[in-house]
Amino acid sequence: MDEKKVLIVDDESSILAMLKEAFNQDGYTVRTAENAEDALKILKDETIRVMFLDLKLPGVSGIDLCRRIRATDQISIVHAFTGYSTYYGLMECRTAGFDDFFVKPVEINVLIKAAADAFEKLTRWKVNDYTVK
Repeated sequence: MDEKKVLIVDDESSILAMLKEAFNQDGYTVRTAENAEDALKILKDETIRVMFLDLKLPGVSGIDLCRRIRATDQISIVHAFTGYSTYYGLMECRTAGFDDFFVKPVEINVLIKAAADAFEKLTRWKVNDYTVK
């Protein structure tokens, strides 16, 4: 994949700013949203293949956002991150279509490695050959 673009969705602006800076420093193009509605607007106009979604969002939850993304996009790699972790929460994330699950606080280098692994997988899958909007 030519451009390493990620979407980060979290209602805490300080977390968004911190993650955006860290991912930018590692060579990623970062789009951010503070809620599901804004994230869906971004995804309507742009193809983004790697995403990190907070589960606790105002309005539409991260779980429901993932379900909406998966309704039209089975290729992208979607990660959940949350401050609230239970076995049932993990199972709900897997059922909704998340590919991975991180519990806050999570080290930034762990998230950056997850993004790198995701882009490596997408390259192996030759996702550039069929971009879906």
